[in-house]
Amino acid sequence: MKLEKDMLRLYAITDRGCLRGRDLAQQVEAAITGGVTCIQLREKDISYEELVREAAALKKVCGKYGVPLIVNDDWKAAIESGADGVHVGIEDAPVAKIRKAAGRDFIIGATAKTVEQAKAAEAAGADYLGVGAVFPSPTKTNAVRITPEQLRSICAAVSIPAAAIGGITRENLSEIAGCGQAGIAVVSAIFAPDDVKAAAEELLAAVNKCL
Repeated sequence: MKLEKDMLRLYAITDRGCLRGRDLAQQVEAAITGGVTCIQLREKDISYEELVREAAALKKVCGKYGVPLIVNDDWKAAIESGADGVHVGIEDAPVAKIRKAAGRDFIIGATAKTVEQAKAAEAAGADYLGVGAVFPSPTKTNAVRITPEQLRSICAAVSIPAAAIGGITRENLSEIAGCGQAGIAVVSAIFAPDDVKAAAEELLAAVNKCL
């Protein structure tokens, strides 16, 4: 699947802790019907085989709606499961290595917290950036913060699109309006509420207004 800029408009990252026992596939489908434009499966505490199975199941859901499925960190599991791509952090596998192994049609996202990291990721073959944390994150309490000015500088330094990430809500979204990002990536703002579809609808409306 080829990444389009609009796919980053409302990017949802899964977290089982937010779901409180609710079925992951059902909640992902609810998020998509509410307007989510990209899904990232983020599972840190399951085996490789479980990750492949989980990703394959979510790919069926995402594929039904034409929404890309990205797997966090593990590019080999992403390929084996049939997912559309992978998102890697600064300490994970190099973007250039993944691009060489996976080919041009595999979406690669990379985390960037500085202009230098952003430029390096683009040069290595990344399709998009995840930039943040722009606010304190309830799911990554040790995440390094960046300012709206830094977000603006990173977005302006590269030609690939970027999604702002980190503690974003409807209430604080306006603070990063006009910084150049293609969209936002969120976890708890979508998957923590009881009504995931409604949460996605409300957040998408706020994103459309701000961006």
